[in-house]
Amino acid sequence: MSKKILFITGDAVEALEIYYPYYRSLEEGYEAVIASPAKKVLNTVIHDFIGWDTYTEKQGYLLESHVSFADVDPAEFDGLIIPGGRAPEYIRLDENIPRILSHFFENNKPVGAICHAALVLAALKDNRYFQGRTMTAYTACRYDVESLGATYTTDPLHVDGNIVSGHAWPDLPGFMREFLKLIRN
Repeated sequence: MSKKILFITGDAVEALEIYYPYYRSLEEGYEAVIASPAKKVLNTVIHDFIGWDTYTEKQGYLLESHVSFADVDPAEFDGLIIPGGRAPEYIRLDENIPRILSHFFENNKPVGAICHAALVLAALKDNRYFQGRTMTAYTACRYDVESLGATYTTDPLHVDGNIVSGHAWPDLPGFMREFLKLIRN
């Protein structure tokens, strides 16, 4: 039976951070399922650096989600990927997110968190999953990582147990290489 990877996201997900891992997972022969607050067509965004002190945002591609958060049974999945963008700001507020996240941590399943994904992890409100761990994230999320109880590293990619964390979309090749290593084991 093929392994299944869950993606949790919503409108304003960074386009590269959903499309690249989604298609890499399919390429590996895994079933890839995109979940969002409601099953719908999502609007992605494109973030880039063009000389500003922060990133700019443009409208990206449309992307269909497959299932709502309420209908996700995390026990059906072998791994979880949380893309960044602005989606993490509001999906972390969904009442189903703690239930979904805790399953992956309690069962030591691979969790990939890139860019702003640390915002979603804060929904657990239980630092035991992050105490003594090291993670990276987009620079502006340093305090969010530290609020989880983890140590922030400026490395663009970091693996700590079942957590693969990446700084931003330029780090996707290494991020997916390391995440897929965990899924294969």
